[in-house]
Amino acid sequence: MHELSLAGGIVKLVEDAAARDHFKRVSQLRLEAGALSGVEVRALRFALDAVAPGTCLEGAAIEIEEPPGQAWCLRCAQTVEIASRTDACPHCGGHQIQPTGGTELRVLELLVHDD
Repeated sequence: MHELSLAGGIVKLVEDAAARDHFKRVSQLRLEAGALSGVEVRALRFALDAVAPGTCLEGAAIEIEEPPGQAWCLRCAQTVEIASRTDACPHCGGHQIQPTGGTELRVLELLVHDD
């Protein structure tokens, strides 16, 4: 389950930010895990809950947004929404598509406290 490794990386990123920006705890963490990111959101949430105790994320509300995948269809010359990297273009049925969005896993926002 690579989500456990991702959760550890997110905790490290937040702990590094806490050391750099002098905050003690996070009350809200907002993440984005796109449909094409390869991240199982339920597993990531479980992993974050497992690794958060004892860190500045302990007790934080965790929100994970799941934007849809987007791709550029070379045949149609337009942006289309896809659910998987193996999907065909919903307009022309072609497979000449290049993912352009929904591939990221990133921290969008932290609500932090000094106490």
